Amino acid sequence: MAVTELFSLKGKRALVTGASRGIGFGCAQALAEAGAHSVLVGRDGKALEDAATRIAAAGGKASALIGDVTDFAAFTGALDGQPAFDILVNNAGTNIPEPFTDVTPAHFDAVFDINVRAAFFVAQAMARKMIAAKVKGSIINMSSQMGHVGSPNRTVYCASKHALEGLTKAMAVELAPHGIRVNTVAPTFIETPLTRPMLDKPDFKSFVLDRIPLGHMGQIEDVAAAVVYLASPAAALVTGSCLKVDGGWTAQ
Repeated sequence: MAVTELFSLKGKRALVTGASRGIGFGCAQALAEAGAHSVLVGRDGKALEDAATRIAAAGGKASALIGDVTDFAAFTGALDGQPAFDILVNNAGTNIPEPFTDVTPAHFDAVFDINVRAAFFVAQAMARKMIAAKVKGSIINMSSQMGHVGSPNRTVYCASKHALEGLTKAMAVELAPHGIRVNTVAPTFIETPLTRPMLDKPDFKSFVLDRIPLGHMGQIEDVAAAVVYLASPAAALVTGSCLKVDGGWTAQ
């Protein structure tokens, strides 16, 4: 197979959660550019429709699927009318940065509910459909460099992403007999509308850049390219792995 064919997703169907903006949208867009039909999932119907329209206007295939990934019954209901997908990008996530001593049970539950519980049950629902349809698919859980290190004011987030890394390895072993690969992508700080207010603070930006050996922030396309690779035939022997897109942060 030619190298260009190894990265082709022509004829594949991909579902991306948290896809109306930022990294999720970038992943959905890149998967569509590689030939997949991207189905964008989120709670904001208008934002999703606008995002899908942008992808279609650029020549890709995309559609919107309104759904709340924290509501397992509602999410599985939304999937009922959908055939099995070839690719899942489990991207929806959240963070509440604060000192360890200030964390409340409510904040802990809010982060774990979407970063771990929702990721678990979204993947379960997708894997069930893949297995039933005998689809040899790819599940990509969006982790973080914080799933490999610690950092101030991120105890709950770090705990949730370490949990996601462990979940991914166990899923990979269990789903391998069905031909389903499971991996994570672990980005460093990526420049998005969500992170811009933090990165606009000189002290915080300096804290980040001082820990990235390559010396610059990540871009959405850096993460999207890693997702396309893990979704493609080029990664046919890759499962239970983490692709760190961190500029060398965790190598130190």
